[in-house]
Amino acid sequence: ISYTGEVMGNVSGGKRRGARYLDNLDIIVEADLERLAGWNGAQLHVYGLYNNGRSISDLAGDTQAVSNIETGVRALRLYEAWIDQKIGSSASLKVGLYDLNSEFDALDAAGLFVSSPHGIGTDFAQSGRNGPSIFPSTSLAARVEVSPAGRWKVRAAILDGVPGDPDHPKRTAIHLDGRDGALLVGEIEAPLDYGKLLVGHWRYTARFDLNDASGAARGNTGTYVRAELPLVGDSNRRIDGFARLGQASGRFNMFDSFVSGGLKFSGWVPGRDTDEFGIALASALTSPSYRRAAGAGRAETAVETTYRAQLADWLWIQPSVHYIRNPSADPATHDAQIG
Repeated sequence: ISYTGEVMGNVSGGKRRGARYLDNLDIIVEADLERLAGWNGAQLHVYGLYNNGRSISDLAGDTQAVSNIETGVRALRLYEAWIDQKIGSSASLKVGLYDLNSEFDALDAAGLFVSSPHGIGTDFAQSGRNGPSIFPSTSLAARVEVSPAGRWKVRAAILDGVPGDPDHPKRTAIHLDGRDGALLVGEIEAPLDYGKLLVGHWRYTARFDLNDASGAARGNTGTYVRAELPLVGDSNRRIDGFARLGQASGRFNMFDSFVSGGLKFSGWVPGRDTDEFGIALASALTSPSYRRAAGAGRAETAVETTYRAQLADWLWIQPSVHYIRNPSADPATHDAQIG
């Protein structure tokens, strides 16, 4: 069980000034089914989630989401429920309600930051009729992972193309409809010295409305490359660098390109070995067809600086400051400063 409480205020720019309190309660139960029921190589994972539904993006006016625990609705829901079955010594099959960002498009170093684009990239997160199967709405999925050699991994998944119920966002819903199509995603994870490199590709099988309102078509796809690598590392101090490039189909999506990167510092404060701090940037570039249709600017760019301090075995505090240039790429919205 873990609880996150977050106070954020928009001190200037954006839509309007103000403050919000957001929260996130995680209740996770995992069971070794081999020990409990004699089911060889199987693990059960059940994940309950509560959020109060407050929004800081309503004040900031941003699209990328300055808080990674914002949901927009107050709800207690079943978030994940899957079984992971080992297959031999180097493969596994996972089936059930599944957050694809728990394994796909995820880096450890980027996990320090509290803004959403450093979880899953904005190019991928924006896709689909109700987003892909990520926080806070997940869909039924099947994922296969193989470790062919050393630290190499190859994973692929097929997921319901519309997670949850867009008309009833508070519910956990599994509704399989041929019109929803499927989301197909594959990723290769390669070792990179003491870091790793991710190369992924995703595709929806359903038809989507075009940005220019001229009709609907298939071909909503995207590709990303992501890496993390220790730049400085010894027994006491460490600097990890990370970067990501992503592309999505510009005919359907608001953003057709995305770039992010940052630095995470660990062990640099005397006497506080577990503290971490960092700086990161995320920029989402609008597609030409979206700019023509909406009169939008070229990009939304967000910069975050943050410090995470451990006060006890069970308690952490993390102040952060954010600057958002051109929120939602809207020329009428001033740059936002949030802390």
